Amino acid sequence: MISQDVVAFGQPLQRIERATPQPQGNEVLLRVLAAGVCHTDIHTWEGSYDLGGGKRLNMADRGVGLPLTLGHETVGEVVAVGPDVSDVQPGDRRLVYPWIGCGQCRVCLRGRENLCTQPRFLGIFRAGGYSDHLLVPHSRYLVDIGTLTPEQAAPYACSGLTTYSAINKIDRDVLAQEAVLVIGAGGLGLMCVTLLRAMGCSSVIVLEPDGKRRGAALAAGATCAVDAGAPDALDQIRAAAGGPVWAVIDCVGHGSTVQQGLDLLAKGGQLIVVGLFGGELTLSSALLPMRAATVQGSYIGNLGELQSLMRLVREKQPTLIPTSCRCLDDAASALQDLSQGRVVGRLILCPSMNDSAAAAS
Repeated sequence: MISQDVVAFGQPLQRIERATPQPQGNEVLLRVLAAGVCHTDIHTWEGSYDLGGGKRLNMADRGVGLPLTLGHETVGEVVAVGPDVSDVQPGDRRLVYPWIGCGQCRVCLRGRENLCTQPRFLGIFRAGGYSDHLLVPHSRYLVDIGTLTPEQAAPYACSGLTTYSAINKIDRDVLAQEAVLVIGAGGLGLMCVTLLRAMGCSSVIVLEPDGKRRGAALAAGATCAVDAGAPDALDQIRAAAGGPVWAVIDCVGHGSTVQQGLDLLAKGGQLIVVGLFGGELTLSSALLPMRAATVQGSYIGNLGELQSLMRLVREKQPTLIPTSCRCLDDAASALQDLSQGRVVGRLILCPSMNDSAAAAS
């Protein structure tokens, strides 16, 4: 099998060929059909996260070993199963839940593997989808994609799941009655807009500096898209919301965007941070309780949430975010384009495009 691997943090990906694994026990081997390119891939490729104040969280210190095949938004076709697998068969197309824990700790036993302190996340701690094949450790991590194409389904494993889990943390009455602000209109923010509308939010305001992304947000269902660079941006948001905002989902997660979210919150409002851009924030310990504000982090989601999300997608058919497919061999340029802000929606790596190019040559 062929993959595009990180062999040194911050250095170009390398094409590596190795023996195709044979599934054992409950394992399932997939032929990769689509693999989304996510900002988390950039942090992993670069080797660290910005914690603010000059501090960084190094991936090597987290236990990330090299070489590593990136990719955690993966759809594949089952090509082989271990002897203990009975719920999928060759030919099935499935979305892979990548946020796999140790399976034995109290957190995992509660069904919250994404919060395990000894994770085995695909594409971060184990080989992921930047490959033509992917070995999944258990068939229970495979989710039916219904009538979606692989390219449409792949982003739901991360950007979809992350924003779905965040939206579910919003008070139900607020979601039904108030405007929700989404900060950022990258792949994560656009997915958040589509899911908010599918989940009954009638007014979604987006704060985004890039004009093309604001246009994409409006096409995705946002009722208002405000230029983050405008001097009166926060006033525009308050006007669109009819006053202070009751719920904010920050899909950027920079210190400055979190502060904007706090500045906009109504008394008793919720700020949910899902973006991992980095930085730091200074909070008033007195104003936090006086304003009865909730500031909460939300980290991807669990397997049950992904299954619930895909049921919602089948039933509500939310607007699909823009996707653009590239060959697996173009993984490095895809990462570069995403890191430089040149992407609207989601880039998808499709190994079959490599096969087509090879056949054409």
